[in-house]
Amino acid sequence: MIEPRLYLMALWIALMLSYLLGDVLRIFAGDFVPGEISGVKITQAQWLMISVLMITPIVMLLLTLILPYPAARWLNIGAAAGWFLFNLAGLPTYPSLFDKFLNIFGLVINAITILFAWQWV
Repeated sequence: MIEPRLYLMALWIALMLSYLLGDVLRIFAGDFVPGEISGVKITQAQWLMISVLMITPIVMLLLTLILPYPAARWLNIGAAAGWFLFNLAGLPTYPSLFDKFLNIFGLVINAITILFAWQWV
């Protein structure tokens, strides 16, 4: 039987790769202006906050591996629930079909992560 930590780590990798795929597709589709998000110029402090937010799947990979059982379980549930709500709130803002599809994919990955962590005994 595969260790639950490995399932959870694979789910965080899948989530991270879907975010990267969305960024790459946005570049190739021409759906971006360098230095701006939705027509608003982004400051260095905002870019820093975005980078802190976007590194959480990588941090979750490490913490899932390192933390003891109860802490890793609850942290996975909390982080996946936070990402689920964050992406759910952003879903209506994406104009492109591929963005909406990848956002829904991310929601599914977050739900599966919560389910796997919840059932981890």
